[in-house]
Amino acid sequence: MLILAGLGNPGDRYAGNRHNFGWSAVDSIADRWRFGPERRRFQALAREGSIETPSGAVRALILKPQTFYNESGRSVGEALKFFKLQPADLVVFYDEIDLAPGRFRMKTGGGAAGNNGVRSIAAQVGSEFRRARLGTGHPGDKALVQGFVLSDFHKAEGDWVDALLRACAEAAPLLAAGEDEKYQTEVMRLAPAEKADPRRARD
Repeated sequence: MLILAGLGNPGDRYAGNRHNFGWSAVDSIADRWRFGPERRRFQALAREGSIETPSGAVRALILKPQTFYNESGRSVGEALKFFKLQPADLVVFYDEIDLAPGRFRMKTGGGAAGNNGVRSIAAQVGSEFRRARLGTGHPGDKALVQGFVLSDFHKAEGDWVDALLRACAEAAPLLAAGEDEKYQTEVMRLAPAEKADPRRARD
């Protein structure tokens, strides 16, 4: 059993925000692999299904916490406890301002790097969960970060946003098989994005 949690904020006003990139990623995975309908569980919207891998199907739960971004740990912790899972069975998808737009990185463990959603999850389940970081770029000034992450992607960003979401879904068998490094490589092969300073990528 694998839990794929996407970070975001509930409500129509936040739907297109950069901070909801994680929600979009897990939605793409659920749609691509034909997960079941959404229902309310664990203070979240959840979908159950499976992802085919060379070793067979891996059962997975898509989780979109409805607790607001900064309290995501309440929902994620409840789900892990219910299924008696370990942090290694959890992958959290979220927007990452310290990666250039369209870049993608997998990481296990470490600090929260100022991300309150990640900090909330770590407080509930420990820090050794798997992180799928979706690059959005940085507004260039710390004072602008909150407004930036709570604003929508620009129309001009649509192509790389859609490409990254499709790639995360298509490559999901590698993620389900626990091949995080290969998953990262395949996502970037399917949706190439130039390496750049995230603070300059928006100039």
